[in-house]
Amino acid sequence: MSAVATEKKLPIAAQETSDGAPETRRLGLLLTLPAQVLVLFIALFPLLMQLYISMTDWSPLDGVGWWQAWQSWNSFANYTDLAVDGRFWSALGRTALIMVICVPVEFLIGLGLAILFIDNFPGKRLFYSIMLIPMMVVPAVAGYMFFMLFQSGGPINNILSALTGTPITLAWLSSPTTALIAVMVADIWQWTPLMFLILLAGLVGVPEDQMRAATLLGASRAQRFRTIVFPKMKTIIIIALAIRVIENFKIFDTLYIMTGGGPGVATETISVYIYKVTQQDLIWGYVAAIALAILFVLSILVAFAIGRMNATRKERVA
Repeated sequence: MSAVATEKKLPIAAQETSDGAPETRRLGLLLTLPAQVLVLFIALFPLLMQLYISMTDWSPLDGVGWWQAWQSWNSFANYTDLAVDGRFWSALGRTALIMVICVPVEFLIGLGLAILFIDNFPGKRLFYSIMLIPMMVVPAVAGYMFFMLFQSGGPINNILSALTGTPITLAWLSSPTTALIAVMVADIWQWTPLMFLILLAGLVGVPEDQMRAATLLGASRAQRFRTIVFPKMKTIIIIALAIRVIENFKIFDTLYIMTGGGPGVATETISVYIYKVTQQDLIWGYVAAIALAILFVLSILVAFAIGRMNATRKERVA
């Protein structure tokens, strides 16, 4: 009798659970709704405000608030001006140049160091801590450090003079070419540890049993990396590259302290250009158009990275 009663009660309990599930979901939605609305407002309101201002000639010097920017409405004039702004495209090109050089160098050095640190060796913890120090330095402080290092009478020239045996007094930050090189060196020094840290975390996650089996089968270190490590780390590599591409696109602090975008506009990146137009020229409507254009470009890069990660995940599942 008890077994029969239990069987009869089970559908009722299941029905109560299914009836209560929508109530639970509804309660959860009501409890999280205020936070969701707040987050949506925080993310959406500045974007809509920026889009609105980008279609005007509004400036703080107009003497009216941004909500009255419609009085200087210009439709898409800022965007058409942006398309023919030579200084903007030059700054964008320099930013791309720094990104194309710095990110691969940081990746290769970080990957090499991660491979070295995957094995145990004496003093590993000490060297590991030393490796992470540059990443923890405030970018403005790093900029001032390299500003002093690359002075004509600074340590860089002294080291080169000692190595070559001839006195070198190169004014690194006064020449367009060498100033850009100095900025790249500073960026590589500071952010290679981040790439190293992400890639090391990915290497640690590679299954050791597969590595041992490949070693027993006679696979070389290069073969193990190509057939086991690299496929397992594709997602990590994409994440690391995406983070550094986006962050390198926004380079400002270190560069501005070192060169201020100079000499002339030789090291003026897109972030420095936006800063100058905002703070010196006070053309805020045009700045809003530039910022939205940059947001569009970065969104495409992020969408590409996410697409590659999804493709990698599907390949792994298959």
